[in-house]
Amino acid sequence: MSTQIKVGVIGVGYLGRFHAQKYAAMEHVELVGVADASDARAQEIATEVGTQGFSDYTELLSKVDAVSIAVPTSLHHEVARTCLEAKVDVMLEKPITTTLEEADDLIRLAKENKCLLQVGHLERFNPAVIATKPMLTHPLFIEAHRIAVFKDRGTDVDVVLDLMIHDIDIVFSIVNSPLKSITTAGSPVVTKHTDIANARLIFENGCTANITVSRISMDNMRRMRIFQPGQYLSVDFGKKEVMSVRLKKGEPGTTPIPQIEKAGFQDQDALELELRDFIDHVSDRSLPQVTGEQGRRALDVALKVVEQIKENRKQVAEILVSEGKTDLLAYLGQA
Repeated sequence: MSTQIKVGVIGVGYLGRFHAQKYAAMEHVELVGVADASDARAQEIATEVGTQGFSDYTELLSKVDAVSIAVPTSLHHEVARTCLEAKVDVMLEKPITTTLEEADDLIRLAKENKCLLQVGHLERFNPAVIATKPMLTHPLFIEAHRIAVFKDRGTDVDVVLDLMIHDIDIVFSIVNSPLKSITTAGSPVVTKHTDIANARLIFENGCTANITVSRISMDNMRRMRIFQPGQYLSVDFGKKEVMSVRLKKGEPGTTPIPQIEKAGFQDQDALELELRDFIDHVSDRSLPQVTGEQGRRALDVALKVVEQIKENRKQVAEILVSEGKTDLLAYLGQA
């Protein structure tokens, strides 16, 4: 890459700050500026990474080729739309938007303006996930757990849109089949949105994915297990490790011996890989690994999970009322 790509970061809160740091350290990339609704925060991060700070992100758009957008989810559509209308390539944090209509609008604008729209499903770039892809044959059962200690960050959306959407995206990227059905369960616990949830996705090709997420746990865990003919794969997103287990046939009449292989990738940074991938696509105008359409697909399933959980909660609320337990309705967000 010989051309210097000029980039900006819009929204430099917890995650946007890391985007700015990564861009500032990249070769062939000029971090032109960072923008944030808080001018003090914009100036703080600009000083930290050696660039210019803006309180109005639109002032950046005439100066850059591409931007990372890490604003609250409710603002994704508005900010990304403005950038695409200015013919600026966009790396948009997940979820792509809050509604399918908004997602469709961004996808349309990107095509009309010949812009790249990449969605920040970071776990696609987890080195353990990348290492697992060549091992996949025909996944039959996938078990995913993504549980986290409670934090205020991200609680403006349902845990399905905050956490589960990561695993939904990964599952769809490895299961080459249409979705047949969804069965869900979930409940709010400490916020007005769902804080713990489970979704069982059944695909036309016979694969079943069972996904559990929680943001009210005592420990953090991000793990996926994949079972396929002749092999079991375990992916630890946090430790960036992948383990493969096969049964090796022994002598006739003897018990098969587990053949275990492990690999770790702690020295590789998923965000750096993701942002470098984005810059490469900006440079050569190729299709991103996580397109707007793929971001929309993950959002579509996530919203169906959210809606089904809401319907389940209404049924539970009706039962509580019939049993005279109205004091519990507030915990379901039904009071």
